[in-house]
Amino acid sequence: MKAAPSRQSKYLTGAACGLAAVSIWASWHVLTRLAVTSNLDASDVAALRFGLAGLLLSPVVVRRGFGLDRLGWFGLVLLIFGLGAPYALIAAAGLRFAPAYDSGALNPGSMPLFVALIAASLRIEQLGPARKLGLLPIAGGVLVIIGVPGDMSSAGWNVSRSFGDLLFLAAGFLSAASTLVMRRAGLGPLHAAAIIATGSLIIYLPAYILLHGSDLARVPPGNLVVQALFQGVLVTIVGIFLYGRAIAVLGASGGAAFGALVPVLAGLFGIPLLGEWPNPTGWTGISLISAGVYLASGGPLPIATLVASDVHI
Repeated sequence: MKAAPSRQSKYLTGAACGLAAVSIWASWHVLTRLAVTSNLDASDVAALRFGLAGLLLSPVVVRRGFGLDRLGWFGLVLLIFGLGAPYALIAAAGLRFAPAYDSGALNPGSMPLFVALIAASLRIEQLGPARKLGLLPIAGGVLVIIGVPGDMSSAGWNVSRSFGDLLFLAAGFLSAASTLVMRRAGLGPLHAAAIIATGSLIIYLPAYILLHGSDLARVPPGNLVVQALFQGVLVTIVGIFLYGRAIAVLGASGGAAFGALVPVLAGLFGIPLLGEWPNPTGWTGISLISAGVYLASGGPLPIATLVASDVHI
């Protein structure tokens, strides 16, 4: 018996939002790697992301508040830290030391693993056999990327790169915690994006201006405008809105499953833009993480099967 058309429509909407969000975020790893290895640093990236986005989205917070009735103070702080300025600082700093495809694999790639582990440890949700099975290739892929020697010409395995990889894993953990906070609070995507951006603006920008206020003057104006629009609008507003919408429609696990595409897309985007070619070992790690993300996040079924099933969306 066919499910109601609205169920299929909702799934397609969630899938489209998830796909668009991960395409934007795959580009972020590449363009931020380009920025922090040329004329910006991690503190500049965070300022560009949340200075502009915070200003644009602050009217939403003025009208609707910071969601303390749903989040509480701990949830609010965790949401801002996990997807706001602290997250951006950690992730962008990692890209100073390690290639973009490491970031694309380890940061969003590890996030569904951390979502599952946090949810299980706090007894928020139970892990099914497929999700448990998915944790193994993710862990294996992480070990391949951070621990197996390779002969890559653009970035070999060394202490500096390992430090960057650890920062990517830390960023993945923060974003996982925020994913669960967003889900449990039931915030709308725009409201969540506004809270994250405005909270980061209030907390981070004064300190940045005090310590690094003149740094952006050294950046060519054209590059500054491109990075400001990309970081502050496309990634921070559009990306978070789309990801939040995917979570609202598909659930935390269903939305997180689209992270399976980010490692591959980041690896592919980095080839023409950065000249960073993953070697066979790198592609093995990327493939393992992508497969594990798909399984551990609940592995969305093909649309035809999903519409005909009793899966709740």
